[in-house]
Amino acid sequence: MPTSVEDGLQLSLVRTAAFAAAALVATTAAQAQISDNVVKIGVLSDMNGPASTPTGQGSVTAAQMAVDDFGGKVLDKPISVIVGDHQLKPDIGAALARRWYDTEQVDLIVDVPVSAVGLAVQTIANEKKKLFITQSTGAADFHGKFCSPYAMQWVFDTRALATGTAKEVVKRGGDSWFFITDDYAFGHSLERDASSVVTANGGKVVGAVRPPFATPDLSSFILQAQASKAKIIGIAAGPPNNINEIKTASEFGLLKGGQQMAALLALITDIHSLGLPAAQGLLLTTSFYWDMDDKTREWSKRYFAKMNRMPTMWQAGVYSAVTHYLNAIKAAGSDEPLAVAAKMRETPVEDFFARNGKLRADNLMVHDLVLAQVKSPEESKYPWDYYKILATIKGDDAFGPPDPACPLIKK
Repeated sequence: MPTSVEDGLQLSLVRTAAFAAAALVATTAAQAQISDNVVKIGVLSDMNGPASTPTGQGSVTAAQMAVDDFGGKVLDKPISVIVGDHQLKPDIGAALARRWYDTEQVDLIVDVPVSAVGLAVQTIANEKKKLFITQSTGAADFHGKFCSPYAMQWVFDTRALATGTAKEVVKRGGDSWFFITDDYAFGHSLERDASSVVTANGGKVVGAVRPPFATPDLSSFILQAQASKAKIIGIAAGPPNNINEIKTASEFGLLKGGQQMAALLALITDIHSLGLPAAQGLLLTTSFYWDMDDKTREWSKRYFAKMNRMPTMWQAGVYSAVTHYLNAIKAAGSDEPLAVAAKMRETPVEDFFARNGKLRADNLMVHDLVLAQVKSPEESKYPWDYYKILATIKGDDAFGPPDPACPLIKK
């Protein structure tokens, strides 16, 4: 007959075996939470067109840096990055997104410059119930009437840039404005948002001109801005118009006449292309500047070693979003889209890119911005030393409250 000690030993062995089996089942179940046994991230960008410098290969590099820094695996499953070129065409972007989600098992799409393409991809993400994070789409409708539980806006929107710049500039005495506005939805949105802030803060808008996108000769528009005598010439445009307008204004001596330009969207690659003699004195709002502090410099210098130029806010935002996404998968124990999105909203975004960041219920990532002024050639001490930081703009002030048109917002 076995002794009570032997009984106890056998019982202990049985329990140990049971615990081991349960642990094995739990581990297997946790691993099974990664769909298709790989986390696949698609960088959908403009690889060769006018948006390719501020996005393009630089965004791909930023995404791959995030994956590499994460260790290349999450929940013991590999992470891969694939690349697509939407050529700034909504139909091509939507078709690529559909194929990626349907047949290539892409879990997350990032980047996607140009609002029309971004909104097309958002529609597909919503239909396929897969995640999409845009860094370079600025339309405020993205998190407004078109908001989606599957789509996030990470770096900026037109309201934040326009509001941040206009409010701070008016506060500094720039109380009369004339706008040079790209004649399409993006430019109109920038002008509308900035105008409302200018007037709300006691300033006035004395006029506007609206050159078509990619107009080669902007001289007549600049002359009208100059003749307006407005203190501030608001550039409500993106590349390439914004660069050409700033360059032409410099050639016409607009700054020497006492007027000042405020770009409602300008990227550090735009300033690099223009050169400091043409861009000096320009006011702009940005989510990120490589030379702000030790954290921004450390990451940006690693990026520079790969790309031979400093990152734009969009490219830095790709790294930030991919890293936050991967951490959320780890925390959720799954790559199930809504579970990951919930974890992303639960966790503050505080990294080299974002200060006081939070992903709101409308899937807009709100964070602090800065108002900067482009240095003169004499003020710049080393390569890419382009900005003086004039003010920090709190995220809630810049982005404002959630749009009640978003169905994700509880009424």
